[in-house]
Amino acid sequence: MNRRIPFGILIGAFVLSFVAGSFTAVGPAEAMDKVTLRTNWLFYGSHGIFYYGKDKGFYEEQGIALDVRQGNGSGNAVRLVANKNDTFAYASSSTMLNLAAKDAPVISVATIDATGADACLCRPDSGIKEIKDLEGKQVMTTAAASVNTFFPVALKNAGVDASKVKIVNVAEAALVPSYLQNKAPCILGGIDDKPAEIKANGGQDPVIFNYAFYGVYQPGYSIVAHKDLVKDNPDLVHRFVKATLQATAAAQANPDECIDSLVNWAGEAAVERKQARQVLDVTLSILISPNNTQKKIGLNVEKDWASAMDLFKTYKDLKTDKIPTDFFTNEFID
Repeated sequence: MNRRIPFGILIGAFVLSFVAGSFTAVGPAEAMDKVTLRTNWLFYGSHGIFYYGKDKGFYEEQGIALDVRQGNGSGNAVRLVANKNDTFAYASSSTMLNLAAKDAPVISVATIDATGADACLCRPDSGIKEIKDLEGKQVMTTAAASVNTFFPVALKNAGVDASKVKIVNVAEAALVPSYLQNKAPCILGGIDDKPAEIKANGGQDPVIFNYAFYGVYQPGYSIVAHKDLVKDNPDLVHRFVKATLQATAAAQANPDECIDSLVNWAGEAAVERKQARQVLDVTLSILISPNNTQKKIGLNVEKDWASAMDLFKTYKDLKTDKIPTDFFTNEFID
């Protein structure tokens, strides 16, 4: 049988608990902002930063329920943000710049990989020791990959006749296996993932020709947002950037824990731990651009964006009246 408690007793208990500081408000919990992040590709080591941020509670502390989604190339990731299918993207800065110059309504709100990782990687048994040795050789890549964009620029700056370098397109999944089978001595890829993938599959450390060695300066990977989001909900953008940079700093301090988070979320079948750690280490080694005099993680550096713009205008016939600061904002970097 239910027993009624006199109203006066209820009021008295309420007052006592309030005075004692133990009163807890009863009501629905504050709703979390549901946010999606689209990665540039299938999960690899660098993406562990976002999952580590989830596990450490950084996003939750900022009122964000984060859903990390695998991508299928930086171009696709940026377009999904431009179409408002995803809230943010982790994508190639040069790819974003190229699309934004053509009026895609996107902008970089932070730079994670602060320098470009694009490179040509060659088998150590190929006899290729200098970039000039690429003349007369085949180089495999994936059609429409962002790493293709400035390869001809690096060749030209190095005095290599690009017409003597044969480009062969293969499927992304076949790129490293074909390289290991010696179907071509070289591939184009990022130093943040391809060397680790080669070694994880029985290959030796490749000879690396980083485009940055040959005058190709550009920011690496950015956190991309829709311009409407930046304008209409800057608080959410600020909270997301803050949590992401906290996660990045935490990954620097505990890279193995960061990889644990990635493996736990993505699964052992999807991520090879040792390879993922090697990839993460590359990202963590290029968080600060040489032009970043403030040494702030996440900072978009105007000189780097200006360099990327000049490269697109000079070598890719980019037509735009925009200036470098149209492509990024640092208002969310504390």
